[in-house]
Amino acid sequence: MIREAHVNGIKLVYREEGDSSAPPLLLIHGRTADHNDWNGITQHFAARHHVFALDLRGHGASDHPGEYALSAMAGDVIALLDHLGIERVTLIGHSLGGVVSYHVAMDHPGRVARLVLEDPPQPYPITGRAPIEEDGSIGFDWRMMHDTERQLVDPDPAWAGRLAKVTAPTLVLAGAQSPLDAGKVAALIPGAELVTLDVGHLVHMDARREFLREVDAFLARFPGR
Repeated sequence: MIREAHVNGIKLVYREEGDSSAPPLLLIHGRTADHNDWNGITQHFAARHHVFALDLRGHGASDHPGEYALSAMAGDVIALLDHLGIERVTLIGHSLGGVVSYHVAMDHPGRVARLVLEDPPQPYPITGRAPIEEDGSIGFDWRMMHDTERQLVDPDPAWAGRLAKVTAPTLVLAGAQSPLDAGKVAALIPGAELVTLDVGHLVHMDARREFLREVDAFLARFPGR
């Protein structure tokens, strides 16, 4: 079911599936995507979880407020959890959604029960990336692209140290052929598990069966709400 919440000064749209009495699980898509990026995956997790998949600000049917600090995006997640009455949640985030997820986990460790980061950008400067060129694509705010790119290419140096504040059991899934180095994120989170699959950046799309197998096994090792 598609729902919307007016939180943190904006409208957030999200999809909800599963039994409302089951442990909550929130999926956060990557840049330029929306909740439909998780089609098929939401149904898998909904067998055992109360699943939510949101459109981040600047994406899909959520508002495009023109302000895209990653801290604000993380604040949206906390505001949505408050709106839904969820105290602790399992977070699964891909790419930009992984960065938003680890911001939530390091700034609000008590709110995250388990954390899965799918090929998240490392919290260190990235060199050699071509400038973003607008091509008429729709479904997201191009200002979001430019604002988040600045933050990802030249991240706040404090991010690396703050990842040590993550207390949730953490699984980092890396794509062996991805240009990112998700292993650097795993190395900064206490006790994080790193699994590398022989695909590129879109792990949950290009290796869906392996993605679900690894996530299911991880969640089974760390049960609870």
